[in-house]
Amino acid sequence: MSERNGNYDALRLKNQLCFPLYAVSNIITRRYKPLLAQLNLTYTQYIVMMVLWEEGEVNEKFLCEALFLQSNTLTPLLKKLAEKGYIRKERSGADERNLVITLTQSGRALQEKALCVPESIAREFSLSQEEAVSLYQTLYKILEKEREKNK
Repeated sequence: MSERNGNYDALRLKNQLCFPLYAVSNIITRRYKPLLAQLNLTYTQYIVMMVLWEEGEVNEKFLCEALFLQSNTLTPLLKKLAEKGYIRKERSGADERNLVITLTQSGRALQEKALCVPESIAREFSLSQEEAVSLYQTLYKILEKEREKNK
């Protein structure tokens, strides 16, 4: 039986910050799915590609930190992207433990095809510019605090 007094207010779904973050994340990821299917990418593969499009060449540790992913999550993603011909993985000559990831020609060409994705997603949600900026800043504040904790 559900307790109706204030003792359990902290456990009510509507009082949880995590729930709307989780639900909105799922909604947004689902909206990306058909757009990314045209690029033969999953959402997580897409964010890896965005880092590579921005940086050109990175190591595995950099990707883990940039995307808040664990190595055991990233490794199969990189394998799939390499199988698709979008990236190349090589051990560093200076340090064999260092896995260097670079874009292939196909991976670079994919960037042009992906240009429509951010605009298409932005049209899906009716946030004003101010609301979008505020949300972005709040979410990145949480991410930065997490990054500081993990240093």
